[in-house]
Amino acid sequence: MSEADELEEIKQQKMQELQSDDSAGAETPDEPIHVESSDHYQEILGDYDVVLVDFYADWCGPCQMLEPITEDIAEETDAAVAKVDVDAHQQLAAQYGVRGVPTVVLAVDGETAEQMVGVRDKSHYVSQIEQHLN
Repeated sequence: MSEADELEEIKQQKMQELQSDDSAGAETPDEPIHVESSDHYQEILGDYDVVLVDFYADWCGPCQMLEPITEDIAEETDAAVAKVDVDAHQQLAAQYGVRGVPTVVLAVDGETAEQMVGVRDKSHYVSQIEQHLN
């Protein structure tokens, strides 16, 4: 076997190793995940290290202003973004002390690290996420 063939074989092995390593950790989705139940919420917190959770209501004007921000964050950061409709999931909202919408919770390793009420600049959410990613 020539040196070039050996190098190519090593390259292929490394590529396979890297691809299998990537599938071991859950890659964050590029769009928000709509929470379907309390169990689904717990599953999301378990699957991803950092989750930005948007507790919202369809009738809430500020929540509608926050929606494009959360979509951008899901696409641009390594955090997962979850959306919880407080009207459909009142018990879940109560469990997390949500008294007003929008409320944004930053969960790290399944635990609440930050809780913010109202709409903030996208840069505020991104800086909070970056503090907890590494």
